[in-house]
Formats: sequence, C-alpha cells, structure tokens
Amino acid sequence: MSSRAAAKTKPTDDRADRPAQLLAWYDRHRRRLPWRAAAGELADPYRVWLSEIMLQQTTVKAVGPYFEKFVSRWPDVTALGRTSLDDVLRMWAGLGYYSRARNLHACAVAVLNDHAGVFPDTEDGLRALPGIGPYTAAAIAAIAFDRHTMPVDGNIERVVTRLYAVEEPLPQAKPLIQQLAATLLGPSRAGDSAQALMDLGATICTPKKPACSLCPLNDDCTALARGDQETFPRKVSKKSGTLRRGAAFVVTRGGELLVRSRPEKGLLGGMTEVPGSEWLAGQEDKAALAQAPGLKGVARWHRKAGVVTHVFTHFPLELVVYTASVPSRTRAPEGMRWVPVATLDGEAFPNVMRKVVAHGLDL
Repeated sequence: MSSRAAAKTKPTDDRADRPAQLLAWYDRHRRRLPWRAAAGELADPYRVWLSEIMLQQTTVKAVGPYFEKFVSRWPDVTALGRTSLDDVLRMWAGLGYYSRARNLHACAVAVLNDHAGVFPDTEDGLRALPGIGPYTAAAIAAIAFDRHTMPVDGNIERVVTRLYAVEEPLPQAKPLIQQLAATLLGPSRAGDSAQALMDLGATICTPKKPACSLCPLNDDCTALARGDQETFPRKVSKKSGTLRRGAAFVVTRGGELLVRSRPEKGLLGGMTEVPGSEWLAGQEDKAALAQAPGLKGVARWHRKAGVVTHVFTHFPLELVVYTASVPSRTRAPEGMRWVPVATLDGEAFPNVMRKVVAHGLDL
C-alpha cells in the first residue's frame, strides 16, 4: 500500500479493536523501566521528563545507569533546578549530545522559577519550556498527565510504517505517520497506549528479524502480508559529512593534567577538554601542531602513534595526539587549569576527550 493509499484508507482502516488489542498485550508484557510507573500508579512527571530527554538519540541500556545517578542525587525538579550547570555536565559526561544536558538544566530552572516546581500539564505549556519539542511535550503530556495525544518516536514510526506499509520515506513521512499513529489511541489510557507502541517496537517489531508471530497487531499488518516488513520505514540515505582533522595536546605536570572548558555555545558546549587545534576538513598536521598551547618548559611535543577517531552526527573526526610534561611550577595558560589525573572521572569530558586522554596517558 502506498503512503497515498494509506492516507485515503485511514477513515475505514481505523479498526476500533486495535487500541484494545495493544493495551491487552501491554498489560501482559510491559517492560520494567526505572522511570516507568507500575501498573495502576500515577507517573511522576519529573521522571518521565528526565527519561525522555536522556533517551533522545540514546538507547535504554545506556540511559539506565545515568537515570539512576540523576534521581539519586536530584530526586525532583526543584533539586535539579537549584544545582549548577557544571554539576549537571559532570554527571552527564559520557552520555553524548551535550546540548541536552544544558537544556535539561535550563528547563529545571524554568520549572522551578516560573512554575513553582510543578510541570505544566498540557502540550502547549510543556513546549514553552527549554529543550522540550513537539515529541517530548506529547510524550510527557500522554504518559505523565494522560492527555489524549500520541507521541511518535523511532519505535512507533517503525510499527506504524509497517502496519500501514507507508512508502513515503522519512523524514517526509512524519506528518502521515503521526496521523496514522493517532488511530491506535483508545478513548482512555493514552500514556499506556504510547508506551505499548514503544515497547512493541523495542521488543517485537525490531529493525531486524521482527518477531511478527508474537505481535498483537499481526492479523492485518500490511507489510507482514507482503513479506517486506524489514524494509520499513523507508529512509533517505544520509550523508556522512566531510572528515575533519585536528590535534589534541595532553600535557602533564606531575600528577596533573592541563584542561580547559569549551565555549558554552556550540558543539560540546561547556564540556571539559584538553587543549587542541581547530577541527577542520583537510587540515595538515603541521598546521594543527602550530596551534599548541604556549607553555614554558616544553622543548618539543611527542606525537603518539595512531590517531583518535570519533563520529559526530554531521561529521567524522580524526585527532593526532601530542604529549608533553612540564615542571611542577608551570602555570596554566589563560583560560586553562590543572586538574588531578586521579580525579579525571569526575570531570565533564565528552567521549571524544576520554578517548584522547586515554590515548595520551596510555590508560
């Protein structure tokens, strides 16, 4: 069925029993997740919001330990809103996509200062908060406040495009998928309906080798009937971006490492890094080395064998790592600081910098 055909058949193909089938399956097979309320319990808006922000472009497995650390240290939005951004960034380090951490803190501050520590209970009210877009607002509204709305994440996109065989590729198909996903909402339990579809996509309707025989909606899944379910959703191939190159400088002063903080705005904003060159396409090693920090006592830089590689959303990166040791009284250049190597785990290093430091210090 083409996407145009799916749209035309929506009024007659909106089977009334699908939401009930979905909820019956969910009541038997719902996943136990740290942020999910138990059956019959009210969801905590703070935990729903925190988990939704963390889960953006990240897996449930990766998020679990971070979520537990956050709620242990900051059990509610008031506590999180009263802490510093630096503390949040340190706790977030390693989870990636660091603009989420900055938005997380800004949102907590806004809820604390503008809403007396209580989350708005409507999509419009939620969307007015920092870092909350249409999907996240719908997810919180449905799961935390049972608003009659259907958030559409990657799992739900996959279920819906297979169920209706939506031929239009992503991202162009998003409005149609949203329209079709809404047909799976029953008259009540909107949050459970959304979480049911999320669980179905995560555990049954998986990207590869879906367990279609176990799916509660398999009787009239168009893609299953055609036998091409693994080809959905259709996607336009992404460009990987141009390789950028640069240098990173790992400088030690006894048991200390030279670091600095990145600018608040931009890629990896506010995170900790070792000094480095610009990251540019086609940059030569000589040009990158010329951007080394000015330090007394550095006779020469020692280049480590190999390179550190990292892939960002829009480009891959290669970093040459240079090392040097300086005398114990060497001052840090302006904008930089010395931190004990023994406490590096507590620094807000993004993953690319953890790779650099490990390579430079032979950890």
